[in-house]
Amino acid sequence: MVAGVLVALIVPFLGNTLGAALVFLMRHGMSERFTKALLGFAAGVMIAASVWSLITPALEAAEGGPVPAWAPAAVGFLGGMLLLLAIDHFTPHLHVGSDEPEGPVTTLKKPTMMLFALAIHNLPEGMAVGVVLAGFLAGDPTITLASVVALSLGIAIQNVPEGAVVSLPLTANGMSRPKAFLAGTLCGAVEPVGAVLMVAITGLVTPLLPYVLAFAAGAMMYVVTEELIPQTQQGRHTNIGTIGVAFGFVLMMVLDVALG
Repeated sequence: MVAGVLVALIVPFLGNTLGAALVFLMRHGMSERFTKALLGFAAGVMIAASVWSLITPALEAAEGGPVPAWAPAAVGFLGGMLLLLAIDHFTPHLHVGSDEPEGPVTTLKKPTMMLFALAIHNLPEGMAVGVVLAGFLAGDPTITLASVVALSLGIAIQNVPEGAVVSLPLTANGMSRPKAFLAGTLCGAVEPVGAVLMVAITGLVTPLLPYVLAFAAGAMMYVVTEELIPQTQQGRHTNIGTIGVAFGFVLMMVLDVALG
């Protein structure tokens, strides 16, 4: 039990911290091709995690319940998408590679809005790890410690390029490297917070587990479709992003099947 909690809370955060630390090594930033490859890779990991680590367990957990097994998964998935849509709409933020802020009009500076974008991105990942951990702690037979480890490791791996892709542009917008590293690291702290929140909610009402699993999947897929995939398909070298999606998807699939 303790091992599962530590893995779920610490490992993804360490991945983000490692990515943010690349600001000290990559002093000239990243090329467009490399950025697209990393964004595509992160998208592939999140898509596979949504299916194998969240939707499939949600369907299995709902079997034999008072409603068809697909109903909790459908309701939860749409709920996660709608929540992230609302957060995206009402929070001022700036995506990497974009000059046009999104959300309400604000006087916030570009680096601050980039950090908000990273926080929005990290929240559903923390929620995903947290709800799987909650299922394990609740004794759900469809979720094992290996499932928790597989998802945590997969999220940590894709957090490395995410941390780099966001922290490096902060330096290009005038922030010092130590501050960019600290900012990227602190934004990664959103994930443990999201994980703890999901554990608390699911622990209160265990029958909600299928809904919450699918909810986390919907939130992750919103980030993929709203932010990651569009960024890989803008401008040149779009095929590099597509290849990144393929490798990220396969890696997460293998982790989940092999460890789960």
